[in-house]
Amino acid sequence: MGLEDDIRIVADRIRDAESVTVISHIDADGITSEAVMMQAARSQGIPAQSVFVRQLEPMTMKYVPEDDSLKVFVDLGAGQQDLMDERGLEVEEVAIIDHHVPQNTDTPYIQANAQQHGLGYFSAAGMAYLVAREMDAGNPSLGMLAKLAVIGNVGDMMAREHCGLVGPARSIAEDGVTFGTVEIRARELNCYGISTRPVKVCLSYSDDPFIPGISNNEKKAEEFLEKIGIRQRTPSGSWRVWEEYSVEEKGIVMNALVEQMLATGEDPSRLFGEHYIFPEETPGTPLRNASEYATMLNACGRWAEPRIGSAICLGDRGPMLQDGERMLRHHRTIIREMMEYILDTGTTILSHTQFIHTGDRFPDTIVGIGAGMALSKLDWEKPIMVLSYLHDDPDLVKVSMRTNERMVQRGVDLQAALTLASEEVGGGGGGHKIAAGAYIPTSAEKEFAHRVNRIIAGQFT
Repeated sequence: MGLEDDIRIVADRIRDAESVTVISHIDADGITSEAVMMQAARSQGIPAQSVFVRQLEPMTMKYVPEDDSLKVFVDLGAGQQDLMDERGLEVEEVAIIDHHVPQNTDTPYIQANAQQHGLGYFSAAGMAYLVAREMDAGNPSLGMLAKLAVIGNVGDMMAREHCGLVGPARSIAEDGVTFGTVEIRARELNCYGISTRPVKVCLSYSDDPFIPGISNNEKKAEEFLEKIGIRQRTPSGSWRVWEEYSVEEKGIVMNALVEQMLATGEDPSRLFGEHYIFPEETPGTPLRNASEYATMLNACGRWAEPRIGSAICLGDRGPMLQDGERMLRHHRTIIREMMEYILDTGTTILSHTQFIHTGDRFPDTIVGIGAGMALSKLDWEKPIMVLSYLHDDPDLVKVSMRTNERMVQRGVDLQAALTLASEEVGGGGGGHKIAAGAYIPTSAEKEFAHRVNRIIAGQFT
């Protein structure tokens, strides 16, 4: 069967359910997926509840209620079908909406899975949107759901490799344009934070592309903008963000950056990227564009409050948004502290990777993000691994790995490496080529980094 058939089968199963339980992941893709499916079910008059888990594993299956509701697994489940089977869930009790590598099992649970149809740049939120649209093409909330799918796709780094969404993910963004909930801005500065960060900060944090003489150096970035005559502050004295620059000013900056890249022998093509702006959101806020919106949702999820993120997705702009903004500020503070800890402590360097064990200094839910930020200031040619202890399970170690697009182009696949290495020691892992994670037994932590290093050494082409 084709993708459309799978979407229709899952949509029909949900539409026919007497009640639904949505089980989802806690990151931006998971939260947007949950919000899409909760709204889709409720718009059909179907009673719905949801459960968030940081990973679907034997210990978290207990949170899946033992009732007669249809269990809709989103942004997880495809690779954990054995757990559903062990739990005794019948085929008619389950629907899976996912984009991760599916597990081969004898139980034919129905699923709409991007991976099964060769969609490598498509998140679970995108798939959830297609299911919701199939459930009711006249749903007046489809514009909002398209917007959430864009956030999920961008938050799960589906726009990173091509500097913009491609394929069905791009088509969903175009749906949002039609509905008036999304504005696509092509060939903008390919940096994070264009709605809230001073441009000098955006440039200094740029690692893809890496801009010689500017990346990792905020003072140099400020001097660069001064040299080309860009006014960096508003009349009131606040730092201007990229969204506030005129078309002419943007052209001056981009041309100067291209010259800087060419002069240092770098390819300037990745300076240009596509951004997804939400016109109904307030300028200068994190909800203004997809990448910063996703960061707020990640903050909510990583600090055990994914329901705050879900409420924001579904339109709460009162107390829940205030809580989300507070969590985002806290999230950024701790991430900075972790990045500084990694840089100050230093990593252990292996032949093809580098690693550090942070113990219990930082929550395991945020170590991957801190690792990604630290990598921009370390040896980018060696993927970074961070190991950390779990406060609620002394028998397990959380492993997070990050690399960059340049290394992926050379053959590095962190998802494959961590999946194989963790299975060899009795753990489990998954994720994407550029970012992945795993849980392993504490007894295996000393040798694990070397095991992964050997696997990644064999990936280089």
